[in-house]
Amino acid sequence: MSLDLDSIHAAHERIGAYIHRTPVLTSSRLDGARPAAAGLFFKCENFQKIGAFKARGATNAVFSLDDVTARRGVATHSSGNHGAAVARAAKLRGIPAHIVMPSNSAKVKIRAVESYGAHVVFCEPTEQAREAKCAEVIEKTGAMPIHSFENEHVMAGQGTLAVELLEQVSDLDLVMCPVGGGGLLAGTAVAAKSMRPKIKVIAVEPANADDAAQSFRAGRRLVTEKKFTIADGLRTNIGEPNFAIVQRYVDGIVTVSEEAIVASMRTIWETMKIIVEPSAAVPYAAILERVIDVNGRRVGIIVTGGNVDLDALPWMSTK
Repeated sequence: MSLDLDSIHAAHERIGAYIHRTPVLTSSRLDGARPAAAGLFFKCENFQKIGAFKARGATNAVFSLDDVTARRGVATHSSGNHGAAVARAAKLRGIPAHIVMPSNSAKVKIRAVESYGAHVVFCEPTEQAREAKCAEVIEKTGAMPIHSFENEHVMAGQGTLAVELLEQVSDLDLVMCPVGGGGLLAGTAVAAKSMRPKIKVIAVEPANADDAAQSFRAGRRLVTEKKFTIADGLRTNIGEPNFAIVQRYVDGIVTVSEEAIVASMRTIWETMKIIVEPSAAVPYAAILERVIDVNGRRVGIIVTGGNVDLDALPWMSTK
């Protein structure tokens, strides 16, 4: 398959019975707050199955497998949300799932993966260790790999989010979403630009994990060493096929500080009364930190998930 609007619509039809059509929320307080004097429309994937948008791509990928392949099971490596999404999709299809997780994954995300009956394998918290352990599991089990962002069925599934958003809100000028590996960004950009060619698509990532922004400026994919970021879902380098799509469809990539991410997360919790995880707070952080001008524009903000370790909230005392 190739990633286009047809494949995204096909994904939407395939997964419709297994996902939520999540709501779009607004806040007059956030619309009127400086510097956000604009119409802000929050697409709330924190209300999605497994608490994150990852349910879309993983479900599409698992249900796209033919029966013979599916019976061998599926495998992936993930710090949490994608792992839970693959585990859930495999349970729905009645096939085994093997999820490789870094040893420092958030407890809430480990519990979520285990709750769907997946076989969890822990590894050292590095990209190399994750990939090596996952390859070992695939060799041993014969399971089909479901990559969290380089798989085109995953990208198409993530793109269904943007299709819903543009159906739910008319005349958006701009769509903002976080970028880690780029699966969501690729699907969002293809869907949005195919449906409304004049819409702008802006990605946001932590300044401490800014490989996508550096790559975008350089015009070629760069792989960087990541510093710590509270937005744990965005620590991954952007994928090669994803970056090719980003170069073609995305209008810009901006970065935000750790302080802005925490402030954004807290503002959304306090104002909108919804739980969002740090990665999900990254797009609104760009508005708070004034790295993007949204004045007078209708802005769709993708809130990617709400899986938070409530024992380790960033504004709580560690004493």
